[in-house]
Amino acid sequence: MNGLRPWRDIARRKSRQISVGSVKVGGDAPISVQSMTNALTSDANATINQIRELEEAGADIVRVSCPDEESTAALKEIVRAVKVPIVADIHFHYKRAIEAAEAGAACLRINPGNIGSADRVREVIKAAKDHGCSMRIGVNAGSLERDLLEKYGEPCPEAMVESALDHARILEDGDFREFKISVKASDPFLAVAAYQGLADACDYPLHVGITEAGGLRSGTVKSSIGMGMLLWSGIGDTIRVSLSADPVEEIKVGFDILKSLGLRHRGVNVISCPSCARQQFNVIKTVERLEQALAHIATPMSLSVIGCIVNGIGEAELTDVGFTGGGKGTHQVYLNGVPAHRLQDEDIVEHLVKLVEAKAAEIEAKKAELADAAE
Repeated sequence: MNGLRPWRDIARRKSRQISVGSVKVGGDAPISVQSMTNALTSDANATINQIRELEEAGADIVRVSCPDEESTAALKEIVRAVKVPIVADIHFHYKRAIEAAEAGAACLRINPGNIGSADRVREVIKAAKDHGCSMRIGVNAGSLERDLLEKYGEPCPEAMVESALDHARILEDGDFREFKISVKASDPFLAVAAYQGLADACDYPLHVGITEAGGLRSGTVKSSIGMGMLLWSGIGDTIRVSLSADPVEEIKVGFDILKSLGLRHRGVNVISCPSCARQQFNVIKTVERLEQALAHIATPMSLSVIGCIVNGIGEAELTDVGFTGGGKGTHQVYLNGVPAHRLQDEDIVEHLVKLVEAKAAEIEAKKAELADAAE
């Protein structure tokens, strides 16, 4: 811990690194953000369109369910049409895993123990090796093996960790180690404890999430509590926020969680007050409009929007672009923490969007200049 502000430092758990297509997971790779399509995979066009929306939102990896032969048949077209690595979600039928590997999936999400005999597992491993696939062992509290439920009486952290390690040994016995593991539960307490136990028991990269978290608001809160605690303690190499909502919202929430912890930055971090009687403009409506108007910007940067000078000046001094409400409709704009000009009788949102876009272009130009100099 030797950061400028050591109380903000997060020491990530040391894990081995695997590849999910072009995306590295584990080791010192950035924590990747993923989601899952909910269109019928057999409908290639619908699935491709949804994946492209997720790509635009910043998804690093996208998972698609492959429950039948029609789905794996469509997978080849889907993989060719998109940029992000595709994870094929497989349950029970080993042939679907082989077909998905042959179709170009970058990763297979399986539970080796559900695939069948040792011979079938070996066939899946061979297909993964032949086609450069990694795997994810996906343990879920809602579908633990019967013998473990009988042994422990109920889903518990120990049962989930034991299940994960049992599955890992099956792959290890086949001389396959290109895999990550998840131990998800809808109960954040159970999920956190299971991940903590697994993090201590192995060095495989971990796919972190609170499964079946709920709707957009409640699921975001639940995911932020559970995943936030794990990520804050250094556990997690790739994440998926599971929401009963548009999959694009999962990507947005995932990045917001990482952004809040300083683990990864994408887009504009808007710092805004909840507003009160001191506000000199309508803060809530302004921020709502700003978030929509700035959604296209991927460049990491910060914008503060504060209704009055009580905290406005201090926040503005720490952000790339700052805006503080002033009396008689005259507001103060800050650039790089320094007072730049005042704003009066202009559309606040339109003005700030132009400033943020200009700052983003400046940041990207400087980044390109440094990259050219390094070459």
